Amino acid sequence: MAKFEAVLFDCDGVLVDSESITNGVLREMLEDLGWKLTSEECMRIFIGKAIKDERAQIEAHTGRPLADEWLASFRERRNEQLLLRVEAVRGAVEVVRQIHERFDGRIACASGADRAKVELQLEKCGLMPFFRGRVFSGHELPRSKPAPDVYLAAAAALGVNPTHCAVIEDTSIGATAGVAAGATVFGYSPPEAGHDTPAALRAVGVAAVFTDMVELPGLLG
Repeated sequence: MAKFEAVLFDCDGVLVDSESITNGVLREMLEDLGWKLTSEECMRIFIGKAIKDERAQIEAHTGRPLADEWLASFRERRNEQLLLRVEAVRGAVEVVRQIHERFDGRIACASGADRAKVELQLEKCGLMPFFRGRVFSGHELPRSKPAPDVYLAAAAALGVNPTHCAVIEDTSIGATAGVAAGATVFGYSPPEAGHDTPAALRAVGVAAVFTDMVELPGLLG
């Protein structure tokens, strides 16, 4: 009997190479508010987090209230850039195809991002056929990552106990959510910027770390 009954994927940084695009837009817009960050600082502070959940931190650094209109403008500008530039993570489409077939479609995308962003990216990168009807957004749940809600919702929708799920994450915040859900978490940590280090992923309890998406089917057994 297979060790896992379902596989739950994070989206940004795992399925799609989007972090540098999103953080570029965010950094420019924060600078307009008066908070100047390097690309590295912006990624370190915000990767793996929902921007709406960081309102207090942004307000503290800019000294002004963060309006809902600013958040809407950020999402609009971000989505425009993603539509133009986002690509699938190297090897992700073929690996997801293999895993989708092996698990008879019992896979899901469970992201901390808003649904519009997740679905735009999956469509643009040719991944939506594998996840249609099984996309879950932390924005639509009481708590986003690092709380386990989005992974619990995905597992429940697939009819699988979370303890029988594999979760694929590239940030310690997301991995923490997967571990809290009771899943076995595999940490994706390629050498490119925008992903947490193997040490950071192991520190929150991932079962194994891999650096190339082609390694994943073998890890799942």
